[in-house]
Amino acid sequence: MSAKLESYNQMQTEAPVGQQVKSVSDRVDKNENDWNDTKILNEVFCGRIDALITEDRKIHYKASLLGISDKVFTIDAFLEKVNSENPKLTDYKVLSVKKEFFGNINIGDPFFDSFKEDYAGFKKWFAKKSDEIAYICLDGENKILAFLYVKIEGQDETYNDITPQFSKKKRLKIGTFKVVMNGFKLGERFLKIVFDNALLNRVDEIYVTIFNKRIEQQRLIQLLSDWGFDKFGEKVSSSGNELVLCRDFSKNVNKSNPKLTYPFIGKDTNFWIVPIYPAYHTELFPDSILRTESPNNFIESEPHRNAISKVYVSRSIERGLKAGDVVVFYRTAEQGKDAYYSSVVSTIGVVESVITNIRSESDFVSLCRKRSVFTDAQLKEHWNYKPTWRPFIVNFLYVYSFPKRPTRKDLIDLGIFVGDYAPRGFDRISRESFEQIIKSSLTNESFIVN
Repeated sequence: MSAKLESYNQMQTEAPVGQQVKSVSDRVDKNENDWNDTKILNEVFCGRIDALITEDRKIHYKASLLGISDKVFTIDAFLEKVNSENPKLTDYKVLSVKKEFFGNINIGDPFFDSFKEDYAGFKKWFAKKSDEIAYICLDGENKILAFLYVKIEGQDETYNDITPQFSKKKRLKIGTFKVVMNGFKLGERFLKIVFDNALLNRVDEIYVTIFNKRIEQQRLIQLLSDWGFDKFGEKVSSSGNELVLCRDFSKNVNKSNPKLTYPFIGKDTNFWIVPIYPAYHTELFPDSILRTESPNNFIESEPHRNAISKVYVSRSIERGLKAGDVVVFYRTAEQGKDAYYSSVVSTIGVVESVITNIRSESDFVSLCRKRSVFTDAQLKEHWNYKPTWRPFIVNFLYVYSFPKRPTRKDLIDLGIFVGDYAPRGFDRISRESFEQIIKSSLTNESFIVN
């Protein structure tokens, strides 16, 4: 550790703590360690250091109160920032998530070393699963970047090693879940798979048992917490005590924080339709790829492709969207093609938040960068396109890709579009129109709450 510390530059002085920082400290800090964290954060606030990288959520909270969240990063967020700002630094290809038999997966990959260390019987357990399926993601050199195994458990399952005892429910167990830190939002990509399996199997609850030893485990615990998992109890085994985290999966909607009840959406809300150009459609929604597009052009090497949380940049006249509102995305026709047959509705999202009072170009770029399909240069163009009518940001969660994509003709036949109408920005549609789109797209309505 001493050798590592010698590679750092030591700050010789401390910036004085002003009243604004002191007031945040008085509100949040509980002990000496919290105050020491605030003094570190104060160096960022005073402009003496450019960025702070930390996994401490309380520091991130204090940074948000001080208005310096754009300078305080998690490890993943900083890697994401570096990759987005310097795309030529690396050619880091992340191949698509795929299902694979355990028996075809290389247990000798260093990816699994932490599991072997934590669980004495991991190799034996892995071998017994040889004919079962896991989800994996590889890099260009076939090294494992992410791994997920899920299991459906019926009401007769026994949980003698979990305290307190589970009640009788149908559950999805996240048996094994790990994602390397690389800034490509693979954690969210794999969480989407968890929720998709939970929907498909109509479970009442999702749970996971996990150690809280390493930073990768702590990050995973925080990710799960952000998406509605709460601590239930502990699991005791020969390998040690693990946390048990649970997520209620009954049909429920939290409008103010849709992450907590994702992927469920409600009908007691506002419905919108919004256009998205072909150049950005599949970049933002890889799962909504059209038959005419090649999957090889959309390998998962960009954070916005993997994330459930995404950004839509708009200059729409209508800006009255609220958290919990449902958005239908309308993919416009490619140049030279007949919109009557090639424009389609493809995807459903739910609004997480709307940001309209953006102070500057740099703030706009910073707010969009992590989740947008646009480059920094394109974002600046959007900001400066019409100075008297600046763009705003809709943060939303990707929910569902339609199995069948109703075309513009279909929408006209259904009476949703009339004449030459096509959405130019966010246009409100009725609940009845939304229900017509759902039926004509052959949607499985298990995620829709009446």
